[in-house]
Amino acid sequence: MLRKFLFTAIVAMVATSAAARPTDLVEPKLHIAGPKGSGARVALTFDACMGKTDMRILKLLVEERIPATLFVTARWLRHNPGTFDILRAHPDLFEIENHGESHIPAVDHPVAIYGIQAAGSPQAVTREVAGGAAAIEVAVGAHPKWFRGATALYSPSSIAAIRGMGYRIAGFSVNGDGGAMLGARAAERRIAAARDGDVVIAHINQPTRAAGDGVVNGIRALKAKGVTFVRLADVVEQGSDGSAD
Repeated sequence: MLRKFLFTAIVAMVATSAAARPTDLVEPKLHIAGPKGSGARVALTFDACMGKTDMRILKLLVEERIPATLFVTARWLRHNPGTFDILRAHPDLFEIENHGESHIPAVDHPVAIYGIQAAGSPQAVTREVAGGAAAIEVAVGAHPKWFRGATALYSPSSIAAIRGMGYRIAGFSVNGDGGAMLGARAAERRIAAARDGDVVIAHINQPTRAAGDGVVNGIRALKAKGVTFVRLADVVEQGSDGSAD
């Protein structure tokens, strides 16, 4: 009976997850290119959606001098001024890019993704992108070049519209922490397995979750292998689904 119950529960979870991700949307992939013989290079990217700051991750990046690209929302910026002072104090390490105004999926028709209501119209997508950019311009004094929407899922038409606004769309090739929902060991394994050219996505706004410890340990494992860490601004990228040049 227990085995049957567990099997039924797993099937239900898979079905729920599949239903939460509409099939008409795309999740762009992104890789970085580098000169041959330059050694393994990996781009670490972190989403700061809302809430607070995971100082476990930020402390590692600063102390170990590891560059990274951070995608921040206007909402997160408003609630983390102290953290942003740290980021601005290290412009050689941190590239600040656009994660939207309110962490709303950049999809131009009504749909719920993982329980989050999407922008729902072309006009709302534009507001989400432009609002995030405006907050970064005020905070940094520079216009962002990359955009990553909440859930990292898009309709093909919203990709075209965001590209038309002048942005590359930041996909990824390694989902490092499963939306900060993974356990520490699972997150560590995923990140430590990154290969040359990979773009890793993780989250830097969940300080109470176990995934953060795994992110830190995974980065340390990559560094021990001799991996070079790069920001998206410093490399040539290759994106799928028309998301990046």
